[in-house]
Amino acid sequence: MTDTAANRLSRLEANRSLLAQTLRGIEKEGLRVDEQGVLSRTPHPVGLGSALTNEHVTTDYSESLLELITGTHTNADALLAELTDTHRHVYGVLDHELIWNQSMPATLPSEADIPIAWYGTSNTGMLKHVYRRGLAERYGKTMQCIAGVHYNFSLAEDLWSVLDTQPGTVQDRRSRGYIGLIRNFTRYSWLLMYLFGAAPALASDFLRGQEHALDKLGDHTLYLPYATSLRMSDLGYQNKAQSQLKLCYNDLDTFLGRLYGAVTQPWPEYQKIGTHRNGEWIQLNTNVLQIENEYYSSIRPKRATGRCERPITALAERGVQYVEVRCLDIDPFSPVGIDAVTSRFVDAFLLFCTASDSPFFPANGYCQRSADNFSIVVKEGRKPGLMLDRDGQSIGLAQWGHELLDQIAPYAALYDAALGGSAYAEALAAQRAKLDQPDSTPSARLLASLKDSGLSFHDYSLDLSRRHADTLRAQPLPAAVAASYQEAARQSAAEQLRLEQSDTEDFDTYVTRYHAALKAPSK
Repeated sequence: MTDTAANRLSRLEANRSLLAQTLRGIEKEGLRVDEQGVLSRTPHPVGLGSALTNEHVTTDYSESLLELITGTHTNADALLAELTDTHRHVYGVLDHELIWNQSMPATLPSEADIPIAWYGTSNTGMLKHVYRRGLAERYGKTMQCIAGVHYNFSLAEDLWSVLDTQPGTVQDRRSRGYIGLIRNFTRYSWLLMYLFGAAPALASDFLRGQEHALDKLGDHTLYLPYATSLRMSDLGYQNKAQSQLKLCYNDLDTFLGRLYGAVTQPWPEYQKIGTHRNGEWIQLNTNVLQIENEYYSSIRPKRATGRCERPITALAERGVQYVEVRCLDIDPFSPVGIDAVTSRFVDAFLLFCTASDSPFFPANGYCQRSADNFSIVVKEGRKPGLMLDRDGQSIGLAQWGHELLDQIAPYAALYDAALGGSAYAEALAAQRAKLDQPDSTPSARLLASLKDSGLSFHDYSLDLSRRHADTLRAQPLPAAVAASYQEAARQSAAEQLRLEQSDTEDFDTYVTRYHAALKAPSK
């Protein structure tokens, strides 16, 4: 007998207390800039500890691209409180610098002068650095300075046996459930881009003179009038190796098999570059992907890994542990780039994706229709009368959006029942207003504010970032909290030194061992 979404919802209602164990965490990126809004070229501040080993603050692609990381929390308020504390800590360390609170970058120096992140001389640190050198060779440094908010989400272990009554272990059910979530996320993530996209404009010098189809707003700003997120568009992103890579989310084994193929298959253009130049490593290998994380996607199945352990191997052996949502823009109106309303809606949206029917994609495991819907919404999401493709039938964005919100509503109600209050229902109601009034979306508000200000994208964003900095600096951390961040920074520096002193093999041998740790997933 076929299980239905209605049956799963009923079982969730009977076990709603387990929803109070849902965990969510955030990784929020932000460029360090000087007081004029120009990318900082100074080293990672000593007061923030080691970017390699500090669990609160690290860097992403560039030495100047901060990544602020929370732990996992059972409610949105605690999550945002930690993220806010971490921002206050960072501002207590930054000297005449700001965190750029936009997804599209600040004023960048020439490509050659954008500093690649440095993690010290340990083999682990060098692996991270060389990987980033490879990204520079493959995609250029400018594109790597785009920032976003990554949202990590996991459900209670006991909930998977409630949702999935098919045969198998808890690990099987958990992995099936998260992969089913990802299929539905792929179908419906256009809605997140409409509701939360906040990158409709950028500084004209970001394109470095490339041809484009953007409109001009003054002499120094480019935009699209109905765009929600140019960050998530194909703007300036040209990479044939990744464009031909279409991973399959019909089941974990097939997904891992295709990902394994990508990290082991040579690519001619990268072979021409080679792995060394002037005796130095410039990329980890010449394959389609150097490592698994190079695959750019709006959501990923994740599993915590040990040192030198490969993600494919960890996922194959222990299954999916959580998902990482990667398509959220930085909210330029929030001092920390995201608010609790967004967090709660994303929770309800992801639970809906988990519990709803999630049929397999076509035989190749890729759904072009969903990709096309996503692409049109990031470029034209607020266009009056915009139509999308739902299962081969044309439907208005607003109509489909309201129907999805109707379907998400019971899951928001479940979170309210589990956690108390009505905050999830209120978060859902806030999104309905955006469907009825496109001018109330973050992308529309940003464009309107930009036009009203008469400023360039750079000057407007600098002013906004300064005001957020003032807000955060005006609320210093309690002494005990500040001391705990400072101690974590000190310990991270000591741990980096320990790693550097304990390495017993040269880097070439370490890279060989790292590649050898990759195991082909079983069929």
